[in-house]
Amino acid sequence: MDDLTLIQSNRNPLTEAVYSWSQLLSPVILLITFILATALHGVFTSQKEENALQTEAKGPGGRPLPVTKMRRNPAITDMTEGSFGRASRRTFQGATTLIVLSFAANAANLAAQVMANADRLLPKTSYIADKPPQQWWCREESFVYVVGTGSLYGYVLLTMFDWKDSPNFVHFLVWSVSLVTDSVVLGALFARVSESYTVTSNETLTGPAGNDIADLAIGAFRVANLIGVLALYLSLAGRRTFTVAEKREQEAETQPQSQSQVQNRRRSGSRRNRENGNDETTPLLGQRQTSQNGYVAMNGNGRDRENRRSSQNGTANAAQVSVNGQSVGPNREAEAAFYRPNKLPHKTWWEYARGYSLFFPYLWPRDSRNLQLVVLLCFIILIFQRVVNVIVPVQTGRLVDRLQESLDAVDGRTMPWRDLALLIGTKILQGQSGLLGSIRAILWIPVSQYCYRALTSAAFEHVHSLSLDFHLSKRTGEVLSALNKGASINQFLEQVTFQVFPTLVDLFIAIGCFGWFFNSVYAVCVSVMTFAYLFLTVRMAATRADQRREMVNADREEEAVKNDSIVSYETVKYFNAEDFEFNRYRRAIRNYQSAEANVTWGINNMNICQNLVFMVGMLLLLIIGAYDVVIGARKIGDFAMLITYLGQLQGPLNFFGTFYRTVQQAMISGERLLELFKISPTVVDRPGVRTLPPSVGHIRWNNVKFWYDGKRPALKDISFECKPGTTTAFVGESGGGKSTIFRLMFRYYNCHEGSIEVDGNDVKDLTIDSVRRAIGVVPQDTILFNESIMYNLRYANQDATDEQVYEACKSASIHDRIMSFPEGYNTKVGERGLRLSGGEKQRVAIARLILKQPRIIMLDEATSALDSETEQQIQSQLINGNHLGQDRTLLIIAHRLSTITHADQIIVLRAGMIAEKGTHSELLKLNGKYASMWEKQSKAERAALEARDAARRAEKLARQAKFAKASGKQQDHTDDSDGCYGNTSAGSSTVLQATNALSEDSSTSDDDTHKKPPNDNKTTNPSPPPDL
Repeated sequence: MDDLTLIQSNRNPLTEAVYSWSQLLSPVILLITFILATALHGVFTSQKEENALQTEAKGPGGRPLPVTKMRRNPAITDMTEGSFGRASRRTFQGATTLIVLSFAANAANLAAQVMANADRLLPKTSYIADKPPQQWWCREESFVYVVGTGSLYGYVLLTMFDWKDSPNFVHFLVWSVSLVTDSVVLGALFARVSESYTVTSNETLTGPAGNDIADLAIGAFRVANLIGVLALYLSLAGRRTFTVAEKREQEAETQPQSQSQVQNRRRSGSRRNRENGNDETTPLLGQRQTSQNGYVAMNGNGRDRENRRSSQNGTANAAQVSVNGQSVGPNREAEAAFYRPNKLPHKTWWEYARGYSLFFPYLWPRDSRNLQLVVLLCFIILIFQRVVNVIVPVQTGRLVDRLQESLDAVDGRTMPWRDLALLIGTKILQGQSGLLGSIRAILWIPVSQYCYRALTSAAFEHVHSLSLDFHLSKRTGEVLSALNKGASINQFLEQVTFQVFPTLVDLFIAIGCFGWFFNSVYAVCVSVMTFAYLFLTVRMAATRADQRREMVNADREEEAVKNDSIVSYETVKYFNAEDFEFNRYRRAIRNYQSAEANVTWGINNMNICQNLVFMVGMLLLLIIGAYDVVIGARKIGDFAMLITYLGQLQGPLNFFGTFYRTVQQAMISGERLLELFKISPTVVDRPGVRTLPPSVGHIRWNNVKFWYDGKRPALKDISFECKPGTTTAFVGESGGGKSTIFRLMFRYYNCHEGSIEVDGNDVKDLTIDSVRRAIGVVPQDTILFNESIMYNLRYANQDATDEQVYEACKSASIHDRIMSFPEGYNTKVGERGLRLSGGEKQRVAIARLILKQPRIIMLDEATSALDSETEQQIQSQLINGNHLGQDRTLLIIAHRLSTITHADQIIVLRAGMIAEKGTHSELLKLNGKYASMWEKQSKAERAALEARDAARRAEKLARQAKFAKASGKQQDHTDDSDGCYGNTSAGSSTVLQATNALSEDSSTSDDDTHKKPPNDNKTTNPSPPPDL
């Protein structure tokens, strides 16, 4: 091969080393600086955007709950975020643009140098294997510096426009480090320019010196620009710090006055609430605006907000986590924890990591040493897979070189069996579907099942642990949809562990391998292509995030509509609303499909752009590699290795693009479960509580006050005592507080003031479980499981024998009815017990109560669906029967006063207060509210009896008239016309009597209290017809 004209320098070797290494390391140092600064910025920003409220309350399984976000003061937010003005931001953006343009000028200068000397450096002969490969015709250090650093600054410029708080700490740090590196490069370049050039052929080249001078001028401009940018940033930042300090001092001075104004507004608001007359009918979780379609109206940011009071009861909000029955944190408006976001929340990576770290304790098999060993083995296999991914392209290039050597050998051609076998063996091991991947997937099955089982069980247990306020405001379809996301979380974390992190590692290893096996030019090209691909993927996927969120919400809405419609089957039939429900479900499907089409279009558009970026980068690398082979700098095996590695690199890049969408979908899906986990129960056991000893049923209420929404109390100064074995009935208007008393008694809520005692113990000092075990409840609307009747009966006492179940059912007057069913006690009751009538469900609930054998019994209209005879029979069993006995304390809510005349005390509630209290006879003597209610119900009952008797008499007269008419027709065949007239008159007389009786009955009304009862009226019944 002829001597190739090479540019050599007689400069100081130290100068050359500093110049070369400073150019090579500059983009690497800046990249590391940018990544670390961005990560730290995410952590600092997340800490500034929220005040973490730590709590001692535990989540499902005893795990700690995540911190609760509290909204920041808007004034402080304005001072700390986006503090630079528009003009200042444009100045920084313009300065960064000039830096990018300076690197573009360096690139143009480098291209001009290449074009000026290309004819001198073209290869004249082919490559000879025994001579070392020649250096490429362009300085690779300059190429790495210009392309690598310029590309990084291009991305920094994009962040200047994208980030709302730009310029920030990240940009300042990048500018500072860049000033140092560029100054070193500029100083080394200045030293080189001051020296002369020589060449091996004793020719003097004038071109390079001119290009170096141009680079020197461009570098000096860039350094000066960086100095000006840093000086401007420091001056503006210092002034901003001084301004923020002044504003905070002013805010501290005006804070006492603001607090007094807030207190005045609260007092005036309380007066308005009292005037508005909020009572028990107020929504349990605050005022909510409901649209005509029945859905709760949301504010502009897509979150359903409710005002809740910080208290000991079950109305504490999500931001005020209740700890041991006491709410923690300031009394301020906060966001409801369980909401449906309409848009993807803009969170930092640290916020996502901190939020999803809640799931990590459920995913690590801490109780199984065997599963921990399996996890360790899987990670070892994961490391071997990374090694195999490097061996495959290297072995491919080596095999091609061996084949080329065998082809050029003059002493005989040999087959490279060992290299071929090694390539085949590594290909068998490579990939997710390879041998190592399959073994890892098989080993991970029990770990994956453990994770799913732990997470879904914890979510299910957590929902059951939440207080009543959550369950009263939830949509069942929404909660079920969130619970079903356990598989998504498990899949998401598994993909992150075994696909995302390994893929990122493969990308960085690939960059290192291209720099090691080829040179830094290849590494820079791969780096630029990789990060451009990832940036494009993240950016385009982020723009489609809201569309994906809309699709997920539409899917959830479709599930909710379907669930609500099917559960409300009977209501749909009552109003013949089938067509309305069909159209509503079709609209939900169309909304989902419309959102799905938008997401699909965005995915395909992103795929096109991804392939375009990768193909451009691959084309550039193949051109460089082919040129190296042509000039003799590389072997053919190296080119084969390049093609193999690029093809292998396309897989992780394509996977990352696909996986980013998968991660986004999983995070959106898992966000509902995450928000569900963040909700803590508002009524919990306080520290030091004890178990209720065997109860005797002595109940005492001492000046109890309670409110749902922090406005008007639902109960005010409620005091009464229920001695063991007595019966206490609660009556009054709807919304008077009867159901609230039962809820407080069962510890669904805690009272705000006063105390509730059971056997002399404050219920707040007792465990919730022990209090509830001592109380038996029969609700007005009984809900049964979709299981057999025996299953529902034994739900109260799993150890009950069949004989005990039968006796309980006999006491509840339901045994004979159950035995009349074809399958008896094995009869399925249907969902929510829909296959049973209302009275049958109530009697099953009473039988369950008997099986539980509680000391305290609460009946909430428990016999409202029964007839009077069965009702009296059951009450006799409950009060005096052998199953419960007389030592049980009964609390009864009743609207039919005739069912509670036997009560030891009757409490009349009105507007949350006790209006009257005493026995039936005592209250009648008072001639107050109870006496008025009794009088009205007595009139109504007498009117009902009169109407029923009149209906019976009318039915009897109608039968007699029909019978007389039939007798007259038979006599027409034998009698003459006189007989015919006589029969007609008799029939008409009978019908007339029936008509008169109906008229008399219909004239009786509830207002005719002066009339005597029907049995006192002299009513002439028609004589029976003669015998035929």
